[in-house]
Amino acid sequence: MSGQRVEIAGADGNRLVGDLHGASGRPALLLHGGGQTRHAWSATGKRLAERGLRAWSIDQRGHGDSDWIPGGAYAFADFGRDVIAVSDAIAAEAGRRPIAIGASLGGLASMLAEGRLRPGTLSGLVLVDVTPRLDRGGVERIISFMSDRMHEGFATVEEAADAIAGYLPHRKRPDNLDGLSKNLRLHEDGRYRWHWDPAFISARAHDDRTPADIEGELIAAAAALKLPVLLVRGARSELVTDAHVEEFLELVPHASHADVKGAGHMVAGDRNDAFADEVLGFLERVEAA
Repeated sequence: MSGQRVEIAGADGNRLVGDLHGASGRPALLLHGGGQTRHAWSATGKRLAERGLRAWSIDQRGHGDSDWIPGGAYAFADFGRDVIAVSDAIAAEAGRRPIAIGASLGGLASMLAEGRLRPGTLSGLVLVDVTPRLDRGGVERIISFMSDRMHEGFATVEEAADAIAGYLPHRKRPDNLDGLSKNLRLHEDGRYRWHWDPAFISARAHDDRTPADIEGELIAAAAALKLPVLLVRGARSELVTDAHVEEFLELVPHASHADVKGAGHMVAGDRNDAFADEVLGFLERVEAA
């Protein structure tokens, strides 16, 4: 179920489109992973609203219904600057800073916003299957899948579902494809393509920084975090290993950690109820502190 549609200006005046769940309560900012849209959080947003929170789920720049960025400004820090802009807008309305719940790209953007760009942007942080250092082989497999049909697209939504089923064999292929259709755009040539700007991928290829440079920036951001932090990992994650978790907890010793059994990198999509339970427990602990 979708919430109320909202629009917020990003850091560069770019239009960011979101769904607002809940009439009142502590604010939460839900940020999807690369190649996803705000609809990945529909069930989580509804669950948070039922528990008395007010949740904003935002299409990040270049994704979903939000603006594509001329010039391809899609570095992690660009997404982080948007986190600051959205947090400012939420704080102006709600009177307090949101807790960010960020999956993959959304987690990295939030980590940079709080730990590197402007401390105090957020009141708490939930990192969903992401740490500063990721398995590079896993990252390349994800990028390869995203790039494979990026320009060619799909003849039908069912064809896209088949491609995802081949990539995620552990996840049951859904009978209802309405959710998947929100991650696709129907173009004038009659073909469906992913609901994000292809420059999001090509911008990575033209980034002059090495993976080690990027990791170093993210590690520094993590080490600077002072706010409450929860790392939720899919127990079958392709990206976050036990060693990555251990390193993160050394960088952020006050952080808590939970594994969601049976879930891969798409934790909320694989086991949303178990994921939401972990997040809600964390939010209750933060509220009580």
